[in-house]
Amino acid sequence: MKRVLITGAAGFLGSHLCDRFIKEGYHVIGMDNLITGDLKNIEHLFKLEHFEFYHHDVSKFVHVPDKLDYILHFASPASPIDYLKIPIQTLKVSSLGTHNLLGLAKAKGARILVASTSEVYGDPLVHPQTEDYWGNVNPVGPRGVYDEAKRFMEAMTMAYYTYHGVETRIVRIFNTYGPRMRLNDGRVLPAFIGQALRGEDLTVFGDGSQTRSFCFVDDLIEGIYRLLMSDYAGPVNIGNPDEITISQFAEEIIKLTGTQQKVIYKPLPQDDPKQRKPDITLAKKLLGWEPKIHRSEGLKITYEYFKTLTAEELNKVEHKDFSKYAKH
Repeated sequence: MKRVLITGAAGFLGSHLCDRFIKEGYHVIGMDNLITGDLKNIEHLFKLEHFEFYHHDVSKFVHVPDKLDYILHFASPASPIDYLKIPIQTLKVSSLGTHNLLGLAKAKGARILVASTSEVYGDPLVHPQTEDYWGNVNPVGPRGVYDEAKRFMEAMTMAYYTYHGVETRIVRIFNTYGPRMRLNDGRVLPAFIGQALRGEDLTVFGDGSQTRSFCFVDDLIEGIYRLLMSDYAGPVNIGNPDEITISQFAEEIIKLTGTQQKVIYKPLPQDDPKQRKPDITLAKKLLGWEPKIHRSEGLKITYEYFKTLTAEELNKVEHKDFSKYAKH
């Protein structure tokens, strides 16, 4: 039986990856320090013979006994509300953590896939974003702790590929949504749905003309799995190119939830990307992959998930306040 280590296993994407690899017949070793992850996301796996869990911070030395065939490095805060609150840990998990896991991959002869992000493109001056675009990132801005950590992660990963011959894969993940997202993670989709469920007005930062492209989690996991099994070492965009403005998206959420809230506008945070759309030509060509689930279908599934949350969970929200980072 092949063995896979998944870091960030109790997080949104990590937990779905655990499910996928269990389904594919792997022995899955989950690892998470639970700063932003939640054991509820993987509690259904604890009873399984071929799942084990390590409560560990990958920024410290990582030891896993016995053989490893694959490593998927998904440990990291992934939303502004997190990395503005824990900036040092955000930098460390994608630098020291990546170094530790690349060293583990080298020692075990394992293939490693690291989770990069569309944020490496910053506030892009090229649209849509292709893998050969170097990005427009402010290294000392409030988002730099995440953006630059992921850019360093990619550089370190390619160095291990080039210098040590480690089998590496890099996925650049665009906006993803679905069940197990944290309602209070500060990203636009859970923020809008949470506000609708609580009867609050929907908050749009900026004038609402900025765009995002939302990919349902099942589509993303399929793309990641195919990339891991491919023989391509360079970065690959995985996301849904179906672009929408934030104002249009707010109206979609109001229609979906049947609520009567209005949309209110607040200042746009510094360095917030004005447009985001993946060019997935490479993923189509290399992996035969493209998203299959339309946003209307994915949003219904996600909304049904959020409706199952308790009143306590629904109201335990840290409201995103980026006013001190807004451009004046």
